[in-house]
Amino acid sequence: MLSRSAERLYWLARFLERTENTARLLSVYMNLMFDLPKDVEMSWRNLLTIFGAEKAFFQLYEVPNEQNTMRFLLTDTANPGSLFSSLNSAREDIRTSRELMPDEAWQQVNEMYLFAKDNVGIATNRRGRVLILNEIMRGCQRFTGFLSGAMSHDDALRFIRLGRSIERADMTTRILDIASILLAEDRSDETRQYENTLWINVLKSLSALLMYRKHRRHRISSADVLDYLLKDPNFPRSVGYCINEVEAYIKRLPRSEGLTDNLTTLSASLMATDIHRITPVQLHELLDDIQAKLGVTHNQIASTWFLAAN
Repeated sequence: MLSRSAERLYWLARFLERTENTARLLSVYMNLMFDLPKDVEMSWRNLLTIFGAEKAFFQLYEVPNEQNTMRFLLTDTANPGSLFSSLNSAREDIRTSRELMPDEAWQQVNEMYLFAKDNVGIATNRRGRVLILNEIMRGCQRFTGFLSGAMSHDDALRFIRLGRSIERADMTTRILDIASILLAEDRSDETRQYENTLWINVLKSLSALLMYRKHRRHRISSADVLDYLLKDPNFPRSVGYCINEVEAYIKRLPRSEGLTDNLTTLSASLMATDIHRITPVQLHELLDDIQAKLGVTHNQIASTWFLAAN
């Protein structure tokens, strides 16, 4: 297939996965902020930190309150990482790749975009945001399910799944980075009291609560949740699972020799890390290292299969 087509499919998947995970995180974080007492060290600025968007935010806004933070991450087209910006980019990629996918795939993404565009006004209130976020999450899941059952499992679909898995691993590490706040040694007694509630919501943000309880079969604890979401080889949103998926898809593409070495090293390092003994600082460094190595793999993919930018 053409390099430009492969690149568009790859980025389509990344933007849609980013859209869904942004919706998941915003939804769960809103619930946390309204359910927890004020003494717990959670703020809207923490959400900006998770997205790595503090610098960009303060170029546009002065105060990281609820209204400004949600506008910036949800509807602000001046923020290239906002949910609406990601959805718009996904729509453009699929619009220019329609000949490679079933018509229903384009229709699904276009309908999500039009829904978001038509309802931007209600995003200013909490009830409206919940409506938008829930519809976007359902739409992304319908798109993923449709492709699995209605698109040939060839190189086109492999590039889609490659992009999705890289983006999913990256977003999972960003969600888990909240642990460096939750586990800080100087956290208050109030935060310690509500840690279970916090971790339950982290699991919910990744639709992992039921599977965690099914496979771990014991009470929720920070170390066990982190270990599950970082290392579990069978849960589709764990970092370890996503890394293995990326390796598998790369190996099935042409000219892939040597492109998985970085991922093999990353996987071995991750599995060798004792999550139950890791400090909050070490956890933050581990998550940063995973994101950096995923960036290396992305660059390798781009230089191998995509056209160089002019």
